[in-house]
Amino acid sequence: MTPSGSEATPSSSHSRRWWARQWPITLVLALVGLSLVLIATNHFRRGSVLLAASVILAFFLRLMLPGREAGFLVVRSRRVDVIVLGILGIGLGIFSLWVPAPS
Repeated sequence: MTPSGSEATPSSSHSRRWWARQWPITLVLALVGLSLVLIATNHFRRGSVLLAASVILAFFLRLMLPGREAGFLVVRSRRVDVIVLGILGIGLGIFSLWVPAPS
C-alpha cells in the first residue's frame, strides 16, 4: 500500500525552507568552488587567497550564528569548530601568501 501523494513527498515550500536555512554552507562552498576554478585557470595566488578567505568566512559564520542558523557548518561543538576553522583559515592565508606562485 502506498501513501497518498501529500504524505509521500514533502511540500515544495518545506523543501525550499530547508535549503534556505543552509545558506551559510552554500555561500562557503560557492566561494571554495570559485577559488578552485581560479586555481585551475592559472590564477594560483588569487585562488588560494580566496580559498583562505572562504575558510575564514566559515570561521566567522560559525562564531556569530546560533547553532540552528549555522546549519551544516555545525560539525562539533562551537568551540572545536571555531578553533579548527580559525587555524585552517589563518594557515591557508599565510601559506597562500608565502609560497611562490608556479612559473
